[in-house]
Amino acid sequence: MEERNLRKTRVGVVVSDKMEKTIVVAVRDNVRHPLYNKIVKKTYKLKAHDENNDAKIGDTVKVMETRPLSKDKRWRLVEVMERAK
Repeated sequence: MEERNLRKTRVGVVVSDKMEKTIVVAVRDNVRHPLYNKIVKKTYKLKAHDENNDAKIGDTVKVMETRPLSKDKRWRLVEVMERAK
């Protein structure tokens, strides 16, 4: 069980739930530019496994790294933190 604590977790917003048991999560990250040292907001998308189809578009969710589940899916839904209004 201690291994699971070392897995990466991310918080993001669901941008698509059209696939069966899969959601697309947009994660926001602040990155410092190597030359100009300006903080740049970067967004990247993850495909995550949603076993019960709980998450809907606009929900804020927490995802955790897991074993490869398909060609693109390497994350799974841990919890829906906030529902979309």
